[in-house]
Amino acid sequence: MSDFVLKTSNLSYQYPKGSRLSFQDLLLSDQQHTLVLGDSGSGKSTLLNLIAGFSSPTSGEVIINGQNLYSLSGSELDKFRAQHLGFIFQEAHLLRNLTVSENIKLAQSLAGLSVDADAVKTLLEKLQLGGFENRKPNELSRGQVQRVAIARALINKPSLLVADEPTAALDDKNTFLVVELLKELAKDQGSTLLISTHDKRLKDEFTNNYILAAQ
Repeated sequence: MSDFVLKTSNLSYQYPKGSRLSFQDLLLSDQQHTLVLGDSGSGKSTLLNLIAGFSSPTSGEVIINGQNLYSLSGSELDKFRAQHLGFIFQEAHLLRNLTVSENIKLAQSLAGLSVDADAVKTLLEKLQLGGFENRKPNELSRGQVQRVAIARALINKPSLLVADEPTAALDDKNTFLVVELLKELAKDQGSTLLISTHDKRLKDEFTNNYILAAQ
């Protein structure tokens, strides 16, 4: 096991017939929770896509737990990503026809892991969703849907937990409650938290800030 969770080197991305984005190197050790802060157009989404292996860089490399993502084949990358990375997107993207519990268990299956119903139940209870296992997404409030998405992202105890704009449209009180919840859960699950946001209210909540300037 590597002594760092995430390392990026000389990372850049060239948009077809568009601009080229270049990124400063990132090096995250275990539990070194980090904020990626930047305005629209600074490349936050592009950087997350490169870190997650959703896009291939024009140059550079992304290493997670000692594994170069871009040396993996498509199927190998899918499995590695499911085992080592957790994602909290702006939209939850829960499968509407599955229950809360089934949505989370699917994440275990996609990672090639055994379904652990007890782990699912324990995590839901931590997120104040005990008793909601058999509900469908359309039976939940927006806040409950968000917490199910957090549970799905954390169920496999990922090395790296990536959250994209998790405080968008939240007031001050709920913004800081969500950040503290993510930090607490990341600690419990042994994950390192990487939040990407334009929300400058979060800057003082992290000792490690990665600032992206408009390019």
